[in-house]
Amino acid sequence: EGAAEAVSTFRTAAELCSESGNFIFNHNEAILYKWVEEYEPSLFTKIQKLVKKGKWHIMGGWYLQPDCNMPSGETFIRHIIAGKNYFREKFGVEAKTAINFDPFGHSRGIVQIMAKCGYDSYLFCRPGQNDCQLPDDVFVWKGFNNTSLLCRRISGGYNSPLGGAVKKIKDIIEKEPDKKINMILWGVGNHGGGPSRKDIADIEKLIKDRSDEIEILHSTPENYFSDLKKHGGKKIPSFSGDLNSWAVGCYSSMIRIKQKFRLLENELYMTEKMASSAYFQKLLDYPAAELSEAQYDLLTASFHDILPGSSIQPVEEMALR
Repeated sequence: EGAAEAVSTFRTAAELCSESGNFIFNHNEAILYKWVEEYEPSLFTKIQKLVKKGKWHIMGGWYLQPDCNMPSGETFIRHIIAGKNYFREKFGVEAKTAINFDPFGHSRGIVQIMAKCGYDSYLFCRPGQNDCQLPDDVFVWKGFNNTSLLCRRISGGYNSPLGGAVKKIKDIIEKEPDKKINMILWGVGNHGGGPSRKDIADIEKLIKDRSDEIEILHSTPENYFSDLKKHGGKKIPSFSGDLNSWAVGCYSSMIRIKQKFRLLENELYMTEKMASSAYFQKLLDYPAAELSEAQYDLLTASFHDILPGSSIQPVEEMALR
């Protein structure tokens, strides 16, 4: 079902990118692109062309959006490497802004990992101010080892109802009039849907109607953070600590997934070390294909609605298998 949603959403987005002169579609998560590549290769080829034209932006660059509290540091690195290698090979691009809209909080340890993997900025939604007091929605997140990232917490969520994008844009402009540069996320649905012709047409009309007072444009996270550094205005505050907590009850549910996930982490990374040692001693051929398959199972199981235990029973059963 997830693959079907990905193909459907990407198909619509590709059509709208071709039809609309100003629209830019942003999306992340290599696993979705791999599904499109497998099930609808002609669409995948079309997306590759749109990326080259700047009409489709590869956002984030991770394998998927994992839970950002429980995986080991090594697993976070594998998410980034798997995603970056895929997008570099298939599209010739590398994202500079990391994206994790949906996870239930973020460990401070990932600042160092992201910074050392080539990211300079981070975009997320949770936790909100009531759950985690931040000095501002735009801040410098300071990690360990003197690393840091320029961050933006998005209020109002990452989606909008069909035909509701313009209302969301107007509401945020009215609510935050003092921000010289702002970012608004829109798109129909939560699990698939994306852009719609109606919303794009409505946004185009809004752009024309308000061109004398405010510049509204389709863009990318990298462009937003670049403009923020140049023209953002006030001094950006800093924050040192974890971005927690949200939906904490999830972390005590579906314990079997959590136990099996940790077991797979330990066994996979230990087996890699042993197989590497044996290979260099010319005792066996390195089982790259088998270990790669196990790694992708691990990365999929760390998804932010699987590992925390926030899904229905069939998902639990799938994860355990």
